[in-house]
Amino acid sequence: MKKPKLSLTTEVDALRKIVEGTDHKILAAWAIDCAERVMPWFEAAFPDDPRPRRALEALQAWIDTGEFHMPVIRKSSLDAHAAAREVGEDNPARSAARAAGQAVATAHTSGHAPGAAIYALRAIYRAGSGEEALAAERAWQRQWLEELRRERTYA
Repeated sequence: MKKPKLSLTTEVDALRKIVEGTDHKILAAWAIDCAERVMPWFEAAFPDDPRPRRALEALQAWIDTGEFHMPVIRKSSLDAHAAAREVGEDNPARSAARAAGQAVATAHTSGHAPGAAIYALRAIYRAGSGEEALAAERAWQRQWLEELRRERTYA
């Protein structure tokens, strides 16, 4: 079976276009949802390591309360990325942890939201799930963001 192609440059360019002008908290919610879809790979491989999950919880707390504490966000992101490094080889678990690290960083700046989506795609790619799975995830990411943009509002 031929391994599907994953061009990060193409993914970044495509995602930048669809996130422009989107509310910061909607992008944060979308980043959580993107990371959540691949978290099972990390949590199955490392059930005793809560760092990526805590990163998503920290971002959800910011969405819910609006209280931004840079030390909390920075630590959560760095911890999730440390968990990714400790995985070692590049595999779905590592990419899932990175998706969580990028997601929580969205609280700092909305430009990190596409990183969560890209690392989710990378997890699927590393799992060898095939071109159909990558295409389905790309479509879900775009459709879900559009739905969030239509249905959610944050004050």
